[in-house]
Amino acid sequence: MKTITIAHLYPKEMNLYGDSGNVLCLCYRLNKRGYNTQVIQVGIGNKLGDFDILFIGGGQDREMQIISQDLKRKSDAITYAIQSSKTVLAICGGYQLLGEYYQSADGNVMKLCGALPFYTIGGSVRMIGNTVFDTPFGKVVGFENHSGKTYLDSVLSPLGRVAGGFGNNGEDGGEGLLFNNTFCTYAHGCVLPKNPALADEILRRATGDELAPLDDEAELRCHNLLIKRFT
Repeated sequence: MKTITIAHLYPKEMNLYGDSGNVLCLCYRLNKRGYNTQVIQVGIGNKLGDFDILFIGGGQDREMQIISQDLKRKSDAITYAIQSSKTVLAICGGYQLLGEYYQSADGNVMKLCGALPFYTIGGSVRMIGNTVFDTPFGKVVGFENHSGKTYLDSVLSPLGRVAGGFGNNGEDGGEGLLFNNTFCTYAHGCVLPKNPALADEILRRATGDELAPLDDEAELRCHNLLIKRFT
């Protein structure tokens, strides 16, 4: 059986709103299809080795500051993985880490990974609540809570278009980012259990295989009910 390795970057510092549940969801859906899974926790001071999927969860400004120096040491490896079309899922603060910088509401600038050409500006008003957005893989439902406004360079495309909620910045209608096999979103929740089509798209790209269907009746019932409620 094929083994799929998931690298969980900064699992202690970047795990807001139970985002690590996305790793559990990916493992569950892989195991149900006969794959073995290996989860490697990559913390401060650990080397980012080889992986099939890189996951980065959400965190607040304080946590981002804590890992910022270590992030500089990992930036080249992360950038290479993204540009080489490795499969990546980054949520909220983890999404912001992949950009060029984060400017706080009081004007302080934190340089970040710089793997992709976008940046985030901290605002005085939080964008919080349930969100629904349209993607090439169907509607996605989640929960967002961020004051940072993310702005993508024109060479980048959002993961989806907001149908309910705020998205990247509450201004241009974009939500998240999709570049090569890198998926970024502000949706917590955790997002993947409620959106099996998105989870399977990530797994298809990571495995390179066509995936056998699973019985997602319960997941889709939840998914459809939430979309109806929030749009």
